[in-house]
Amino acid sequence: MLRLLDTGLKALATAANWVAIGANAVGTLIVLGLVLVVNYDVVARGFFNAPFRGAVEVVQFSMVLIVFLQLPDVVRTSRLTRSDGLLTILGTTRPKLADTIRRVIDFASAVFMALVAYAIWPEFVEMYETKDFFGVPGIFTAPWWPIKLAIYLSAFLCAVLFVLRVLKRDQGFDQTRLPDEAKDKT
Repeated sequence: MLRLLDTGLKALATAANWVAIGANAVGTLIVLGLVLVVNYDVVARGFFNAPFRGAVEVVQFSMVLIVFLQLPDVVRTSRLTRSDGLLTILGTTRPKLADTIRRVIDFASAVFMALVAYAIWPEFVEMYETKDFFGVPGIFTAPWWPIKLAIYLSAFLCAVLFVLRVLKRDQGFDQTRLPDEAKDKT
């Protein structure tokens, strides 16, 4: 039974890693698209006196998408901004205590991200059902629901990744590397 649980956790970690990496790649493509939109707007505004209508809305929409699409990969690779000086020092003298504190922090982070997902879900459903939009009608409009869905999925995936971080320490799998990468490193 324990072996089955370990296999299931490894499979979940691999799937979560791939989804986080894919979302990060999509976020990067959105950054590139945003660069194109801004450059087009600058050139069209300066040379042709014809700005890209809706540039502000596209930038707002894109910024939220970029942040929430790339957040799970930041969690996956342990690159969240934090101050872990105390844990580093504690890790040299009391490694078990430092590991316990890290687990508590990761668990609290998982709970927080689950609460974000729980809170945003009704907003997503409402925006999807009402077809609510932002922007200026007749110039540029976009629906709100894709943003709410991206926030929900990102928060949910981050919660899963944090739970895996809590469980992984003694489970023998490394969620920051995909299985093939881990084999190459050993």
